[in-house]
Amino acid sequence: MRFVFRGVVQGVGFRPAVCKAAVSAGLRGSVWNEGSDVIVDVDDGAGFEEAFCAGKIPPLARIDSVEKIEYPVDKGIAGFSILGSADGRGAASIPPDTAVCGDCLKDMFGGGSRGGYAFTTCTNCGPRFTLLSGMPYDRSRTSMSDFAACPACAGEYSDPGDRRFHHQTICCPVCGPKYGLFGKDGKPIPAADPIAAFARLLSEGGIGVIKGWGGMHICCTLPNTHRMREWYGRMQKPFAIMVRSADAVGRYGIPTDDESAHLASPQRPIVLIKKNDRKLTDGVSPGLDNIGVFLPYSGAQHLLFRALDGAADALVMTSANPPGEPMALTDSDALRLGADMYLFHDQRITNRADDSVLRVFDGRTSFIRRSRGHVPSFMPIGLKGCAAGVGAQENLTGSVAFEGRIHPTQHIGDGDGIGVPEYLEAAVRSQMKLLGCIPQAVAADLHPGCSNRRFAKGLAEESGAEFVEVQHHWAHAASLIVDNIRNGVSEQDDVLCLALDGNGRGDDGNSWGGEVLLAGLGSYKRVAHLEYVPLLGSEKALHDLRRLRFAIDAMNSEENRSFTDAESAILMKMMGGSVGSSSMGRLMDTLAYSLGVCGVRTYDGEPAMKLEPLLAAGRLIPGFEARTSDGTVMTAELFSRIGDQRPADIAYSVVHNVMKELVDRAVEAADSEGVRSIGITGGASYNSSVCRMFSELASGRGHELIFHRNVPNGDGGISAGQTAVALKRIS
Repeated sequence: MRFVFRGVVQGVGFRPAVCKAAVSAGLRGSVWNEGSDVIVDVDDGAGFEEAFCAGKIPPLARIDSVEKIEYPVDKGIAGFSILGSADGRGAASIPPDTAVCGDCLKDMFGGGSRGGYAFTTCTNCGPRFTLLSGMPYDRSRTSMSDFAACPACAGEYSDPGDRRFHHQTICCPVCGPKYGLFGKDGKPIPAADPIAAFARLLSEGGIGVIKGWGGMHICCTLPNTHRMREWYGRMQKPFAIMVRSADAVGRYGIPTDDESAHLASPQRPIVLIKKNDRKLTDGVSPGLDNIGVFLPYSGAQHLLFRALDGAADALVMTSANPPGEPMALTDSDALRLGADMYLFHDQRITNRADDSVLRVFDGRTSFIRRSRGHVPSFMPIGLKGCAAGVGAQENLTGSVAFEGRIHPTQHIGDGDGIGVPEYLEAAVRSQMKLLGCIPQAVAADLHPGCSNRRFAKGLAEESGAEFVEVQHHWAHAASLIVDNIRNGVSEQDDVLCLALDGNGRGDDGNSWGGEVLLAGLGSYKRVAHLEYVPLLGSEKALHDLRRLRFAIDAMNSEENRSFTDAESAILMKMMGGSVGSSSMGRLMDTLAYSLGVCGVRTYDGEPAMKLEPLLAAGRLIPGFEARTSDGTVMTAELFSRIGDQRPADIAYSVVHNVMKELVDRAVEAADSEGVRSIGITGGASYNSSVCRMFSELASGRGHELIFHRNVPNGDGGISAGQTAVALKRIS
């Protein structure tokens, strides 16, 4: 009998587990990797099912399907063996990187041969995707191909009773990668224990870069956060902190049970949790009521905290990238940062992977960034064919659909950064290679200024594929549909969707972002939207928030004293010719400025993020009721009503009443069109108060409410939506 296993079945100890089960049951046959599948030939199918299929599979494995084929095993075969891999059908079945397991931590902190060795892993843990170059999963197709296993490791590799039996990246201090300490000039700093020496320099106030899995981190102790901000040029943008242990998290934040489960999961994402001691944390995330926290996942990180020995139980940890560029991969790129010291290892990083970032609301997970630990992954879709999407302009990912699944890439970055379009192209092509597919359609954002459109058009031309333009908020709505296909929504359904974000080019040339859409994968219709507010100076208005308030005051025929008379005259002339914005993000930016929360936007989403604590503390007061005229929710007039009320109540009342109008329009359209599901998507839906308002206003009105769970709410989910639309087009 032949068994064909599909799913996450390579790089997880699947073949060794099969072999152990077969040998223990006295079966004859063999097991091998073929393409991305695992094939088992065995002389007694029923016996094998009893010994393995009904037993416990490796912890990192996931079996999606098992195909059974009548196939005779040569009677001359003695015993059961693991054979070499063979090329075959492609699919991204490799598991993501997973945190070092408890058994390997015991090895690292014990006195054995791997004591203090940072690259200690086994079949149940460690990096996979970030060191993978091809399928099937063998050492020769990973960055460990540069390191030949020593006799001791080879013995463990060949021993069916060992935890590292057929562990492809097996290594030890004798034969594996090593860390070294380097100075600002890139010259080696002699150190018997480079990690301990790096820890000492951190505790003395140094700013360092540490190379890890899939990239590098800039790090410092919390008392040196301000110095790091000045050095790195990020005076306001929040940093994440890595905390020594789950027990130590309570010093810095108050995680819920769901948040604690994510923190301790093998994926080890950054989780946004409510702050605890603001004296300790306000310097890390200024003006916010939450903080990004994650736990150590690599051997080097665990050893670093051991070396700190109580000097610090938390470190600022942020992706190490030159401003505007992707995270550094090579030592030379990292040295351009000019840090005080560097902890480099000599293992190649094949695939970049920033840390994943998420937050939890009402038990639902919202991915802000889905990357390390959660990629590769896929979402099912009942449409055949191969298609690709390249995202919009910010928070880029790509996606590739093949054989009824959409596979997103890791987080890429913002498209205007140096090297980002090239990184996106490499990631999409790598995904296509792993899947073994050529797209029949390639989708891109409607906006002609998106830097990735050139790649999308080129890929379509070389593949003989259709080039598909997808409006930004339609892609958001499509991503919400994809995210709920296992949650009562089908590929054929329309949904009513609130698409709320910062901006995206609309069909009329204006900047959309506060939309109610009747959307399916095949088409969409705009039902309602927020009032257009002129973006005076276009991009300048996104950063200098005075311009947003000036435009609204002009719409209300009210005086604005934020500019000189000459400046005001110029801005008034710009009112009629500027692009209009219907964005919920811009509405919240204007509120943040008007209430003294944020005057200048220094990073994406800053004003709205700093408004969130006000929204959480506010209550509904009269005087800010909104109205809708011909499908337009009138917002400018609400600002003329701001007086001496409590700022938190103003913020809450404006946003609540605007949300009420949007939800009412969505419910009315759903009723008239016979649509079952109403949902929310876009970057503004990361805001817990906005999400809560949507739930409260839409519940109990005869429709199912749908939310994001696996696909990022923001622009990180755009490529999945684009890919679904393109797939629908060709199918």
